[in-house]
Amino acid sequence: MAQNNRLVTDQDFKEAMEREVRIRVFQDDHVVGSGGIVTRFDEASIVILAGVSELTYYSRKLCEFFEMKKR
Repeated sequence: MAQNNRLVTDQDFKEAMEREVRIRVFQDDHVVGSGGIVTRFDEASIVILAGVSELTYYSRKLCEFFEMKKR
């Protein structure tokens, strides 16, 4: 079973990026991205790499980010 941890602060995103954990992204209560890893972030956006060359930019204000951990 997976455990969801919400990512909110810069420190949360930094740790997720360093550990290369998988991320699930929600926007308007819908999953818009799943399984990628954080590659960059700033105060306005989060960049997630989902495939070999598949970068997606998400707004920090419009989306919710969750780290997926396996138990």
